[in-house]
Amino acid sequence: MKPPRVLEAAWTWIDGSFQTGVQIEIDEAGRISRCGELGIDTNRSLADRALLPGFVNAHSHAFQRGLRGEGERFPGATGSFWSWREAMYSLVERLDRESLYRLSRRAFDEMRAAGITAVGEFHYLHHHRVRELDFAFDDVVLTAARDSGLRTVLLEAYYRRGGVGRELTGAQRRFATPDPGGFWRQIDELTATLDDPRLSLGVVAHSIRAADPGEVAELHAEARGRGLVFHMHVEEQEREIIDCREAYGRGPLALMTERLAPGPEFTAIHCTHSTSEDVGRFAAGGGGICLCPLTEANLADGIPEFRQLGESDVGLSLGTDSNARISMLEEMRWLEYGQRLASGHRGVIVDSEGACASRLLDCATAGGAAALGLDAGRIAPGCWADFALIDLDHPSLGGWRPETLLDSLVFGGGDGAIAGSYVGGVSE
Repeated sequence: MKPPRVLEAAWTWIDGSFQTGVQIEIDEAGRISRCGELGIDTNRSLADRALLPGFVNAHSHAFQRGLRGEGERFPGATGSFWSWREAMYSLVERLDRESLYRLSRRAFDEMRAAGITAVGEFHYLHHHRVRELDFAFDDVVLTAARDSGLRTVLLEAYYRRGGVGRELTGAQRRFATPDPGGFWRQIDELTATLDDPRLSLGVVAHSIRAADPGEVAELHAEARGRGLVFHMHVEEQEREIIDCREAYGRGPLALMTERLAPGPEFTAIHCTHSTSEDVGRFAAGGGGICLCPLTEANLADGIPEFRQLGESDVGLSLGTDSNARISMLEEMRWLEYGQRLASGHRGVIVDSEGACASRLLDCATAGGAAALGLDAGRIAPGCWADFALIDLDHPSLGGWRPETLLDSLVFGGGDGAIAGSYVGGVSE
């Protein structure tokens, strides 16, 4: 058996602050066995670095990396989420195994470079051969994730309809899943192929547009019974809420809260147009919310009303979603900045001590890990040894002090300050 590996940076974020003299012992499996002042001789190869828990990206659609730079011209008319969706469908129709692998690998490699060490890949682009429902693209994305070294939870999506009460059409047929029984057979087949501790599975109902309430309830109950996390797009667009109310008498979030009694296993993505009352009832059961500020801005989704939420204990996580820009530093700062612009107040997303940067970091690390069911997002014994390295000499951090380093990074640092990452104790 190999002896444990020990890392020691100049400063390490542990127990809510940067501390010096912290040594991290990593076992053969890639988990943290001990951390603290261990009295072990090290070569201090990280003497000019700070160590953070690796960022956890709770919501990604890797293939949408192929849209970067596209759809940003609006001659004669303004665009919307719905016009962007047509551009996304056009990309979907062009993809094959090779191009999907390239896009996924590019997105995952960019995540590693940005200090992201784990991702929840919300995967609904399933089929190469639509008539056969071959699920060939599931393996492509898993292969890209494995090759990148990124810890990945493939959030396998159920997608049965093309809108509330509508059939799948056009590019949507590449998303199609059979009935819940057929969906679970695919989950079982994927489970049998997983031979890498960095890869695991979760379950998705894409949205109330793609699955009716009965199907969502059945999927959620089975996922909870299997101990799998469950994610769902919720109330990103007002049209979705209107359609859902007309069909089922409630908006999506209220409907899911009433019918499913969701707990910590359930992460609602976006909630851009959710009411504070609906969010409060959902969060009271332990449900979490994942926000994707850069994508929500790019698609003109809107800014959620989260001043009350920022002051509560609800679990918040962050995602890069469409991957138009992959930067968890920017996701963190724009989570707070969006709330400042909407509310006219500074310091909306804060911890119990009123600290903003530490709460934002928690959203980008421990919050994401909780949403994905991972032992990650903290530097503590038993957690995976997943870390982001910060270059203390980077110009964007010039003038930092130990007590201001995190604020300097979150509110003033660029991705150039990220010097690398470790996943399971292995550097990129």
